[in-house]
Amino acid sequence: MLIVDDHAVVRTGLRLLIDAEADLETVGEAGSVEAALTSAAGCRPDVVLLDVVMPERSGIDGIPALRQAFPAARILVLSMEDNPGYVRKALAAGASGYVLKEAVDTEVVRAIREVAAGGRYLQPELGARLVAAEAARRPAKEGPLSPREREVLRLIALGHTNPEIAAKLHISVRTAETHRASIMQKLALQTRAEIVHFAIAEGLLEAPEREHGRPPTP
Repeated sequence: MLIVDDHAVVRTGLRLLIDAEADLETVGEAGSVEAALTSAAGCRPDVVLLDVVMPERSGIDGIPALRQAFPAARILVLSMEDNPGYVRKALAAGASGYVLKEAVDTEVVRAIREVAAGGRYLQPELGARLVAAEAARRPAKEGPLSPREREVLRLIALGHTNPEIAAKLHISVRTAETHRASIMQKLALQTRAEIVHFAIAEGLLEAPEREHGRPPTP
């Protein structure tokens, strides 16, 4: 395993996680794509664990060069970036998997093993977002949002995560994700910025004042 991440503390944590597994071993680490390429001569990893946002060259832009330098290795992206666009670009560039850094240790290890065995791995939450994003790229055919969907959209625009939305509305996280996907498809929105613009245009961000009993501004 070759770990490529610009944060030393992240590399250390990943090395401890990986080396604790009997069937996994870290053979090297690098703080950038360029540093990883420099180590190619003395490093033969089966898997390259790669961050997206790094100095000099992004992980996604570096995937082709890494595949050329380590032809026997599989690329697994481990990043904080959950935008479906990043996932799409990483897979198109040649990555075999994509996992978020917020994933639990067991899921990261599972992803490494799946990719090392020649398979592909996409974190389930990312799969749902990718499907929703692809659906949003097509013209919407459904009607306007339901009252619940409008409330979910408002919370998304305010920056709340799916678990936070689920807690606030007393629904499951899966239901919150389903509402998010439905909203994106119905409105043909692709980014959080577009959601915010829509919410502002609809006056949805004024909802908290009304909820707390404050009269609307005349």
